[in-house]
Amino acid sequence: MSDTGPTSSSTSVVSPATGGGYRVLARKYRPKDFSDLMVGQEPMVRTLTNAFETGRIAQAYMLTGVRGVGKTTTARILARALNYKTAEIDKPTIDLRIPGEHCQPIMEGRHVDVIEMDAASHTGIDDIREIIEQVRYRPVSARYKVYIIDEVHMLSTQAFNGLLKTLEEPPEHVKFIFATTEIRKVPITVLSRCQRFDLRRISAADLVGLFTTILEKEGIPAEQEALAMIARAAEGSARDGLSLLDQAIAHGGGSVVAETVRSMLGLADRARIVDLFEHVVRGDVTSVLSEFTVQYEAGANPVVVLTDLADFTHLVTRFKYIPEAANDPSVSEVERLRGREFADSVAVSTLSRLWQMLLKGIPEAENSSRPAGAAEMVLIRLTHAAHLPSPEDAARRLAEFGGGNGEGQRPPMPTSGGNGAGRSSSASQPPLNARGSDMAGARMQTGGPTGGPTAMLQAVPGGAPRQIPLGRTEEQPAPAVPVRSLQDIVDLCGKNRDPKLKALVRNFVRLVKLEPGRLEMRMTDGGPGTLPGELGVKLKEWTGIHWIVTLSKEEGEATLVEVDNHAREVRLTDARADPDVAAILAQFPGARITDVRIRAAEEDNEAEDVAPPAIAESEEGDILPGDDIEF
Repeated sequence: MSDTGPTSSSTSVVSPATGGGYRVLARKYRPKDFSDLMVGQEPMVRTLTNAFETGRIAQAYMLTGVRGVGKTTTARILARALNYKTAEIDKPTIDLRIPGEHCQPIMEGRHVDVIEMDAASHTGIDDIREIIEQVRYRPVSARYKVYIIDEVHMLSTQAFNGLLKTLEEPPEHVKFIFATTEIRKVPITVLSRCQRFDLRRISAADLVGLFTTILEKEGIPAEQEALAMIARAAEGSARDGLSLLDQAIAHGGGSVVAETVRSMLGLADRARIVDLFEHVVRGDVTSVLSEFTVQYEAGANPVVVLTDLADFTHLVTRFKYIPEAANDPSVSEVERLRGREFADSVAVSTLSRLWQMLLKGIPEAENSSRPAGAAEMVLIRLTHAAHLPSPEDAARRLAEFGGGNGEGQRPPMPTSGGNGAGRSSSASQPPLNARGSDMAGARMQTGGPTGGPTAMLQAVPGGAPRQIPLGRTEEQPAPAVPVRSLQDIVDLCGKNRDPKLKALVRNFVRLVKLEPGRLEMRMTDGGPGTLPGELGVKLKEWTGIHWIVTLSKEEGEATLVEVDNHAREVRLTDARADPDVAAILAQFPGARITDVRIRAAEEDNEAEDVAPPAIAESEEGDILPGDDIEF
């Protein structure tokens, strides 16, 4: 805001205090005309300007917005514009650069024809009845009798009903201006009779500009970082911001310094908040707790730390979609640079999860008798959940592994997060991808109640890549029954008399990797989706240890049936080359070899796994079915 009127005390709309008393900045630099209101309220000023120029002046106005955005001040400026009068101008106008006859008493709240009423203390029908009685009389000296009713939503239902008729058809010399912070509590019958203006929150950039202008006039030095802190703390309210600026000047002994403002507001250093965010997305619980302890011991409020962490999470998300948001003057240099890096490397799903957990965690810390401990527990949850799959993806994967529809192979599940003890996976780690990619690339494993997934995690920009185990794993004991190959699993199926599972394993399972307690496999087309889950349960039952069975994208080895078929083809080829077999085939024209059986392995062949008992038969019927020729 800038002073737009003359500087002499005799003509100034708001004279400086002459009695030696100090005037707070919020009152000293209160807007005096529409040019001052252009800070953050351009749409409203433009509408009023056009209305006044065309003579379309409403009989009632409703001003709404959060505390401190200028509702009451706007009402006074509007009353001043309605009653503007000078020696040259005698009509309503928004050009108020030259103070008029009624301007100063209106802005000071002491004009006889501009009646201000606080609805919070005058809520009844009797107060409204008094207004209804008075509107019949013309103004004493001004053009319009203006009623300014602040916090109008506090009026009782009877009071609103009593006002309706007068509000709809007021005398031509009466104007109503209402102000409220709770527009939804105002009856629609009242709203429909008013011209409504929503006063917007003032942006942090506009607040920083306002603070800078005022401090230049006051001759007070200030750091931009300190002004940005105050602007963020004001949350769009100019009055709150100026009150905090007053306090910061007193706290800093005549100057506004970032360190004193940080101490005054109980804030943590923004760079340290960024470090805390980095540790969270890395999944490093130890570093998270250490960083929080340092900030807490330095005087930071635990709730404010979580709030600042939520603000930075929101900032990174904005940078991902609106890169130019980094040009906001309220954003510090460290937030600008590192926020862009995180926007390129952290997935939206991760940022959204952190945001949701912080929204629930902040009230927990506020209402806790031990805010620091509650904040630490929130941070631990954030760190462990940084790389969990989204709920919908987890539910879908659970359905696939626990009761799929037999559509064959499935892609690997995203990894879960955390910083528990465990071993990192041997899977290769992809680098950080472009915007929207996850911080970690790893294969998910479905585990039992005592085990959890592990993964490789790529460090965030600015550090060397490193491996961090995600989740919790435990060393598996040696199985009671050694399982070193897919054939061993088939043998276990046969030993435990489960021919169905044995046939499924032989026909549809391609082995990718096998070690105690862990099986990676790929399923061929036609394999039931329930096979991995069933196999894990059975292996645990038969071997006495927990098994993690995962589906892999790798090709894997051939199925056992494919191996048997290949061996059979080799035997057939060898048999055709045998002189005795050739002589038999020559003796029986039209005969062919359909199978070659090795007697030592006959007992191992199952009817459901191989082709029907093959015979050498003649197309002319010389050899009948059942007359097998075995080699």
